[in-house]
Amino acid sequence: MKRKSILLLLLIMILSLGMMLTSCGNENAAEGNSDTEVAATETQENANQEENDDGYIDVDDVGDSNADYDKYSNAESSTSYNAESGQDQYHTDPIPEGKPKPVEPDDTTVDKSKPHTCTLYIECSTILSNMEDLTANKESLVPSNGVIYKKQTVTFYEGESVFDVLLRECQNNKIHMEYSWTPMYNSHYIEGINNLYEFDCGELSGWMYSVNGWYPNYGCSRYQVQDGDVIEWHYTCDLGEDLGQYWIE
Repeated sequence: MKRKSILLLLLIMILSLGMMLTSCGNENAAEGNSDTEVAATETQENANQEENDDGYIDVDDVGDSNADYDKYSNAESSTSYNAESGQDQYHTDPIPEGKPKPVEPDDTTVDKSKPHTCTLYIECSTILSNMEDLTANKESLVPSNGVIYKKQTVTFYEGESVFDVLLRECQNNKIHMEYSWTPMYNSHYIEGINNLYEFDCGELSGWMYSVNGWYPNYGCSRYQVQDGDVIEWHYTCDLGEDLGQYWIE
């Protein structure tokens, strides 16, 4: 009887010891999991910080730091200027006072629910005074009065550029037109209209456009048309001097 009591006491002690060891193991595992979660959180925060250092700052992270706010503001700006020349990044000289500034194509949204009207005119009468310089076999392309597209009112949509208006009207009237994109000037360049190209009538010849009598010093894709504008495309044989424009002093 005494032996059975001793065995029972030993069994109880062994079970108690086992339960204590199990409890300690669970606590250590929980601590280990907690440490792992903290490390993972810190790693993610560091990764997010590295992403923010690439030039973008979340508005919520700006806080009261003027330096951070300036960084965010500068990242949003798409236009830069040369302090010495005053030119923008697309080599545009300062715009004369009172004249419209260029609008970048990427910053523009066309709203076809808001139609407007403007006037369009295309002519090449300067060639008539320089037929001897015209590329051979192109005489028949020059109208007797120089008018390729008579002056008329056309529809355009809010946000469209001079290039958009020209392209649509040439397509609608089956007038040949060739153009190319010029990244340096962030604009399309008109190479030829009615199969009359740049250099077809001398080394200084080509197409120029005016709006309301002013010849903009930037590309036609950057000129946003306004209601009532008068757009004219003229062929020059002398870098604009035969149109009353003097680009070279």
